[in-house]
Amino acid sequence: MFDTIEELAAHIRLGEDSLLELKLVTATRKGITSPHPDSLAQEFVAFANSLKGGVVVFGVEDKTREIVGLTIEEADGAELSIRNILNDSIRPPLTASITRIELPDTMGIARLLLRVDVPRSLFVHKAPGGFFERIGSSKREMSIPLLERLMQQRNQSRLVLFDEMPVPGTSPDSLDPDLTDKLIGDSEVPYEELLHKMGILCTNPEGRAACSVAGVLLATSRPDQILHSGACIEAVHYAGTERDSDLQVTYRRIMGPIDRQILDAFDFVRWTMLRPATKEPARIERPAFSEKAVFEGIVNAVVHRDYSMSGSKIRLFVFSDRLEIYSPGSLPNTLTVETLPHRQYTRNEMLVGLLGRLKFEIDAPDAPIRRGRFMESRGEGVPIIFRESKKLGAPPPKYELFDDQELRLTIYAQP
Repeated sequence: MFDTIEELAAHIRLGEDSLLELKLVTATRKGITSPHPDSLAQEFVAFANSLKGGVVVFGVEDKTREIVGLTIEEADGAELSIRNILNDSIRPPLTASITRIELPDTMGIARLLLRVDVPRSLFVHKAPGGFFERIGSSKREMSIPLLERLMQQRNQSRLVLFDEMPVPGTSPDSLDPDLTDKLIGDSEVPYEELLHKMGILCTNPEGRAACSVAGVLLATSRPDQILHSGACIEAVHYAGTERDSDLQVTYRRIMGPIDRQILDAFDFVRWTMLRPATKEPARIERPAFSEKAVFEGIVNAVVHRDYSMSGSKIRLFVFSDRLEIYSPGSLPNTLTVETLPHRQYTRNEMLVGLLGRLKFEIDAPDAPIRRGRFMESRGEGVPIIFRESKKLGAPPPKYELFDDQELRLTIYAQP
């Protein structure tokens, strides 16, 4: 939608319609002061609940269509507010693309604007004040019959899972050829046709080729810059048993395609969990946790997290007595933390299938896991975590769900 700056500029000159909303905002570096966040949430929701989605451009007067622009400080604050609105004020949280662009004003001076691309969602979203839809250049609250019909349609369309959806603003050029080559291998099928068949590419509402969520996660070098900032892992090592900044030893933000994230996170835990142990004639080091359990725990967190939650990331904390892995998202269907060790579930079928094509190798001669496929033990991840921890003599791992929004796995160290 509005693929070029020229196309967007031409549409701004024509004014608002069912695909475009113009907003003049006042903001500080701390956030937007006007208009009210609830009003902006309603605009975003109205586009998400519509047939094609839409674009909101900040820094343009809607009545005169004059390009006023934003300062860097205003843009920083506005972006902060928009991210908070998308994640905190809208239910379920909404994923949208936020980009900075420049357009000339009436004097030909380039002005900074914020562009927010809101895709048509597979969910029905609610803003403060209710459920809204886009009609022409305005929004309105949906009637109950329309809301019921839309919910029925969206529930059926959710047979298309989130990881199969197109990511706004992407195209085949967004993919890293080195990463796609690892996924597709040798084939006589034309390159782009094969990417479509595998689900790395899909078709967006405008009928153009775009990257799927799974494609962005596995075949781009920085998913956190294309999908959302939460598509990464935050890893922290503490010297003690409490989450205390004074005891923090190491912090790392792990980014890149998710197969790389898994290996880097495993490497982080592996080298922070080693304990010195004295043996004659020399001292050796032994792991505090089962490395197989750690590897499966990280793989499960990455492949089963809810990537539609744009404001959340996987968090990993290493303590002296335990490892905690937080994964965004609730448990699907009737699954509970009690039944996790006994039942299989997959939130991201496309992602699991693609990751299963990839092999890995760990450059550590003494590692229990040296090489294999990421999804080699598909469906056995949770039982492996429990079984391997038991072998090490550690207390049983524990799964906990918080506010139906975040799942925590705790793997305990051996005595």
